[in-house]
Amino acid sequence: MEEARHSPILLREVLEYLDCQPDRIYVDGTVGSGGHARAILTRSSPTGKLIGLDWDEEAIQRAQKNLAPFGKRAELIKRNYKDLSSVLENLAIGAVDGILLDLGVSTEQLEDGTRGFSFLRDGPLDMRMSRELRITARDLLQRLSAVEISRIFRLYGEERWANRIAKAVVRRRQITPMRTTGELVDVIKKSFPSRSGRIHPATRAFQALRIAVNEELQNLQNFLDRCKDLLNPGGRLVIISFHSLEDRAVKNHFRQWAKGEEGTPPFFYLLTPKPVVPSSEEVLNNPKARSAKLRAVEKIFEKTKGRKDGGSDL
Repeated sequence: MEEARHSPILLREVLEYLDCQPDRIYVDGTVGSGGHARAILTRSSPTGKLIGLDWDEEAIQRAQKNLAPFGKRAELIKRNYKDLSSVLENLAIGAVDGILLDLGVSTEQLEDGTRGFSFLRDGPLDMRMSRELRITARDLLQRLSAVEISRIFRLYGEERWANRIAKAVVRRRQITPMRTTGELVDVIKKSFPSRSGRIHPATRAFQALRIAVNEELQNLQNFLDRCKDLLNPGGRLVIISFHSLEDRAVKNHFRQWAKGEEGTPPFFYLLTPKPVVPSSEEVLNNPKARSAKLRAVEKIFEKTKGRKDGGSDL
């Protein structure tokens, strides 16, 4: 097993809310290097199975190596989690007992300068989670208008200086196209009225570009619209988000599922009325965890039967 720099984010809480047991099937829709998956397989030993998805080929290769000791109990597939329904159909699996999504970018992706995710490492302006995607961050910055670029920075990054940065990007590309993350960082820094603050000035803009390139919010929305039928009764869905728009989408869907539609009982129980956040100790050990929020729901038979663990009806 490769040594990870940090433990998977909210690992103890993930295992608690997934309620891992033998003889059950779990899905890690963002398997990465397999940190959460390894813990799920260990907790569900000796007969629990896991399907791991990731659309990053390099992540799948790392996970295959790290999860090899579990043999056929782990099945890894290069697909985006939004395609889970078709993946399960191809595997002749009607539904599963738990699904996990960790929506953050991995440490390995950030530390690989050739991927273009980090403002701390110079490399190509890429930011694609999957090499099969056609549009890169460079393409967006080269083709879009200042208004469109500003909207990306403002909507996906909540960047206060979105307009100023976008105009600076357009001015720069009129002279010469930007090709590297270092060049973009330089433009962003020069666009700020001051360099004070706790976070790097490029943090929000890089986050926004990554979200736009990979259509992350659209992928999450597509998954949430389709995933309810993919869980067995008693099955649980756990999602860790790092962005306010992601968390809002998860929160709204979960609350609506727990409320039910007019004239019909709810089919889900809200396990986390409030988001679960990392402890101060975890944040100290892994600063990347500071913005993480975990939300979880459990599928129930019907309103009158309540939760499988004896909790009260909704």
